[in-house]
Amino acid sequence: MKYTQPELPYKCEALEPVISRETVDYHYGKHEKAYIDNLNNLIEGTEWADMTLEEIISKANGPLFNNASQAWNHILYFFSFSPDGGGEPDGELGEAIKNQFGSFEEFKKQFEDAGAKLFGSGWVWLSRDDHGTLFISQGSNAENPLTKGLTPILTFDVWEHAYYLDYQNRRVDYLKKLWDIVDWDMVASRY
Repeated sequence: MKYTQPELPYKCEALEPVISRETVDYHYGKHEKAYIDNLNNLIEGTEWADMTLEEIISKANGPLFNNASQAWNHILYFFSFSPDGGGEPDGELGEAIKNQFGSFEEFKKQFEDAGAKLFGSGWVWLSRDDHGTLFISQGSNAENPLTKGLTPILTFDVWEHAYYLDYQNRRVDYLKKLWDIVDWDMVASRY
């Protein structure tokens, strides 16, 4: 199997001013493409070639894990946004967030705090277990909650390349602005 980079469901400039066209071009167009190209080179002619990304992430380590997980992480990240996003989730996900975190505002505060306090590069995640319980976690480098048996439903990328062109070193500002473009219908479909 050869992995291909999915086409974004919006134009590169559609997330402005939260994420600029330049950042989308660089981050998704070049950076994400490199992970997929590297992954395809690593699996060619091996037992990994017929596995799903999730299977590779669950079983691999080293460069194979890093490229598979980063390819998957970036797809989840970019496909969590919409130019018509923002607001608050409703339905089962909205209820679960209010029940577990007290309010949507408290959830956002905890999620932003986890992203802001992650040392170095990585990800902040909202995941669920098989019972629908939600978890906020940090992941350094290519870490992914799939390796812990959780289902990731939302992630914010806190590698500097995700925000430096638009926010320089202001990671907290970047995290706060991303709520304006979250596609809660997409996130809820993963819940």
